[in-house]
Amino acid sequence: MITIVSGIPGAGKTTVSRLLADGWPRSVHLEGDRIGAEFIVRGLLQPGDEPVEESEAQLVLRRRNTALLADSFGSAGFEVVVDDVILWPGGLRLYLDLLPSRPIRFVVLAPQLDVVAQRDAGRSKHVFEQWRHLNDQLLRWTDQPGLRLDTSGLNAETTVRIIRQRWDEALIAS
Repeated sequence: MITIVSGIPGAGKTTVSRLLADGWPRSVHLEGDRIGAEFIVRGLLQPGDEPVEESEAQLVLRRRNTALLADSFGSAGFEVVVDDVILWPGGLRLYLDLLPSRPIRFVVLAPQLDVVAQRDAGRSKHVFEQWRHLNDQLLRWTDQPGLRLDTSGLNAETTVRIIRQRWDEALIAS
């Protein structure tokens, strides 16, 4: 099983994904951001950087490599949790195309923007101002499959408990 946890930067994806993975005896947590940022030594472009064609190509490459790792660990019997910023159908479609033989769960963490800003202020890696505009994209994706949670009033442990309680709602491919 592969579980993809999404949301805007600062929504709590990494913390929730790590706790979710920690609940299985054999599990892997793959951070989409780290697959690109820590592996590319020179020439890294963030989404939206110029030239746009290259930044988009790197995003696809990062997701393809994340999917390859997820499939490899899944084949070895690990539960896999991927955290990635997937806020539009094309991003999710890429994972579904790359992982056609795997059951996939999709969870979107969607706290209110003011909560994301408050959480961001308390962390060492500040991302809110740079990426807050992505919330508009998330709000436009009204037919998003899987489980969408407003985690504004929830801590990470409670969020994981709710995800596990609503596990069947998150299943988007079997």
